[in-house]
Amino acid sequence: MSTLKSKFGFDPTPARTVPGTEFVYADYPNISDDDYHAAFAEAMGEQLASIDVIVADPEPPSAQLLADIELAGLYLTRVGETFFTLKSADTNAARDAIDEDISPELAKHGDAIALNRGLYDKLVALQVRAAAGEVELDDQDSWVLSEQLRHHRRAGIELPPAEQERLKAINEELATLGAKFASTTVKGRGAACVRIDDVAELDGLSDEQLAACKRAAETRGWPGWGLELVNTTQQPMLASLNNRATREKLFKASVGRATTGDTDVRPLILTTVALRAEKAKLLGFPTYAEYVADNGCAKNTATFMPLLTRVATAAVANARKEAEVLQQELRRYEPGATLEPWDWQWLAEKQRAELLNLDDALLRPYFSFEQVLERGVFAAATALYGITFERTDVPGYTEDCRGYIVRDHDGSDLALALFDPYARPSKEGGAWMTSIVDQGTLTGALSVVTNNCNQPKPAAGRPSLMTWSEVNTLFHEFGHDLHGILTRVKYPSTAGTATPTDFVEYPSQVNEIWAWLPEMIEQYARHYETGEVLPEHYIKALAASEHFGEGYASAEIYQATYLDQMWHQLPADKLPETPDEIEAWERKALEDAGLYFPLVPPRYKSTYFSHIWGSGYAANYYAYMWSEMMDADTANWFMENGGLKRELGQRFRDCILSRGGSGDVMVFYRELLGHDPDPTHLIRRRGLG
Repeated sequence: MSTLKSKFGFDPTPARTVPGTEFVYADYPNISDDDYHAAFAEAMGEQLASIDVIVADPEPPSAQLLADIELAGLYLTRVGETFFTLKSADTNAARDAIDEDISPELAKHGDAIALNRGLYDKLVALQVRAAAGEVELDDQDSWVLSEQLRHHRRAGIELPPAEQERLKAINEELATLGAKFASTTVKGRGAACVRIDDVAELDGLSDEQLAACKRAAETRGWPGWGLELVNTTQQPMLASLNNRATREKLFKASVGRATTGDTDVRPLILTTVALRAEKAKLLGFPTYAEYVADNGCAKNTATFMPLLTRVATAAVANARKEAEVLQQELRRYEPGATLEPWDWQWLAEKQRAELLNLDDALLRPYFSFEQVLERGVFAAATALYGITFERTDVPGYTEDCRGYIVRDHDGSDLALALFDPYARPSKEGGAWMTSIVDQGTLTGALSVVTNNCNQPKPAAGRPSLMTWSEVNTLFHEFGHDLHGILTRVKYPSTAGTATPTDFVEYPSQVNEIWAWLPEMIEQYARHYETGEVLPEHYIKALAASEHFGEGYASAEIYQATYLDQMWHQLPADKLPETPDEIEAWERKALEDAGLYFPLVPPRYKSTYFSHIWGSGYAANYYAYMWSEMMDADTANWFMENGGLKRELGQRFRDCILSRGGSGDVMVFYRELLGHDPDPTHLIRRRGLG
């Protein structure tokens, strides 16, 4: 056993173990950046050697073929999950370079396996033998076999050699571009931090927010304060900043990032779009959007585009009505002023405070991160699934990580969950879940999952206080964690969130509904100084606020969704030819669809739309809408049958969460609810019908 394998959790003795449990995962404190390069190379070499042995085996294939293929790639999967978890949470120049170096190598390696004719023929032979009754496959075996064959075909196994070579070159270049976009946008967001020299310009921020701004400046060697960006267009601090000029600076820094100098990503976007279109045509699809949709639940763009158009148009119409109200609101504070996009969040917060007696300044002291996590997120999971959480002192992938052992109702170990809650300049924006170790009965491994947020890191001895939106985000991301924690499948490659992308967000969105239950709010919303429960009138106001500002919230999301589709559906002559044309193209694309509304810009403009250029959501951002349709349908089922009840949670666990991607997820869905997804509940929830 190599030293590298030990570091990455393939030998329990020197690897990172949790005393008294079965968890083994990467020994992060003792892995150097140089180790990642070496481990990737070693793991790729071992997998290719194993595949050669599999292909050379003269015996007729049996079900063991599927296990052998799975095991051959396990080490590489572990190295990748270990590295990319760290790189997203705490990157540096060395890790950026590794990503940019290794991504095309991984693409090349993947093609070497996916286009291995001998391996494909082995799988075809197994399918023939199974159909003839010569080999017995269980349901998970049969699913993995069909997915393996489909993967090879989508990878181009049936293309002529010359076209396969071109496809390989495209895949390598796309991998390089994606890694470059990811690292450049992080740099661009950091470079766009707004420098503030006079604290008066920050009037309205809380003490905790001011402290975070001070730390942002200190990390850059500035005097004064710094307003750091998150990855969305609108910035959370816009809701609090009373100085209109400061709001304008922050908003313009947000929408203008990643467009100049060495952080300009626009050339990367144009090259990426052209290559994706070429790839789709090589594989027999008219557009890249169709290529992607074919791999999901929707199956084609014609299935989801009518719903997208319907909800987006209605959302923008609602946002226009909201704007009329906010324009009048603005003139109470700035007579004669015209509403601008940097005013929206500030005015909406004022309006929410006045109409609903709510604002983030009032609520934040009741939402400390630890209380929301342990008395809210964890408590809901215990009530639904019978699982419990024990804090454990284990090193994670950053110094801010904290670990929790997750145990089932019978006391047996289920998973290890690592939380990295705080923002840092080296961290990607937003919030996300990853897996470091995938569960699988084939290997005996238990899940090790992560949960990554961007809460401002508090001063020593102080809590990290959350906005209501951040509370919902924590519930959402833990829904992804639950998919990994509760999965019980045979093959690790089908564990947890290894499902079609337009299904991935479904369990996480379902988990958000528990944040809104009054009985849950009473548990986790307690003043961090006094312990006082959030007053009942605030709880009622939160319930009343569920649809407050829904026009804006829906419009910004659906505009971004529409732009993603236009990038990947339109022919080349309808796309921008030069970087300077991108902004005008975005506007025209939205105008042509009746969706352009400058007061409500898309949640992500193309230049920082990391989901579609640097992550796995290319032509797939619609997945959030499609998943929310299933979520709203399922939430209706939960509430009609009693809500937060153990028996309902067990059914959701048995039908959805425990199965991961080990079969047709829409079959799982129909088994849970007894019907196909019904958009009625989504339209009603969004106030669009």
